[in-house]
Amino acid sequence: MLDDFMFRALLAGIGLALAAGPLGCFVVWRKMAYFGDATAHAAILGVALSLAFSLSTFIGVLLVAALMAFCIARLSGRMYAIDTLLGVAAHLSLALGLVAVSKLSGVRLDLSSYLFGDILAVSRADIVVVWLGAVLTTALLIWRWEPLLTSTLNPDLAAARGYDVEREQLVLMMSLAVLVAVAIKLVGALLITAILIIPAAAARVFSKTPEQMAVVAIVVGVLAVAGGLGMSLFADTPSGPSIVVVAGLLFLIANVIASAKARSSGRSR
Repeated sequence: MLDDFMFRALLAGIGLALAAGPLGCFVVWRKMAYFGDATAHAAILGVALSLAFSLSTFIGVLLVAALMAFCIARLSGRMYAIDTLLGVAAHLSLALGLVAVSKLSGVRLDLSSYLFGDILAVSRADIVVVWLGAVLTTALLIWRWEPLLTSTLNPDLAAARGYDVEREQLVLMMSLAVLVAVAIKLVGALLITAILIIPAAAARVFSKTPEQMAVVAIVVGVLAVAGGLGMSLFADTPSGPSIVVVAGLLFLIANVIASAKARSSGRSR
């Protein structure tokens, strides 16, 4: 039934937007876009391992993504800069994942569904997993909001207040690992970073406080999901890329409105 699978897709997408909005804000503030790519690429290795050992895809992706997040959090700033570590981790994990997939015997794997996602194929069990991950991530962010925000915007002030800056970075990276694990089936490994960054970047234009930006990013994410699903339905386009395209359009619209407001306020003076 049409309404049934579209409703499931919309419900899953809303759960994804709920977690991706605030997390995306931290990614933008910390300039960690490459970390999203690295974790998403590691997801392919997680898929291969889960198939090889007959594990749930969610569990396999979560374990690999969490392990990568932990290693990067511990190694960054010690021997290499974080962008160097992320570059190595992103490309190495993707290559290892593709090699591992090629060596799986007797397993038919539609790799494109993991690269680009298929939100229209989500089941009720998938929705439960997505919402559990979204609620867990959101609860963690609410609990650690002040330490995370202070550590992100002013690490020296965070240290002066007694916050463990490295621990807060690890908390954020683990939250991103959970998001990647729940999002890979919806939008795919190659589009996860876009879902994190674009709504947050669009929200930044209209927001005056970090909390406001997080809420607006959720709203933009939900609109992108709804618009992308509509585009996929009526234009017969892939669902995951369609969601990203709509998110990009919302980003452009937000910046056009902001530019118009800036010009208008400049003339009024």
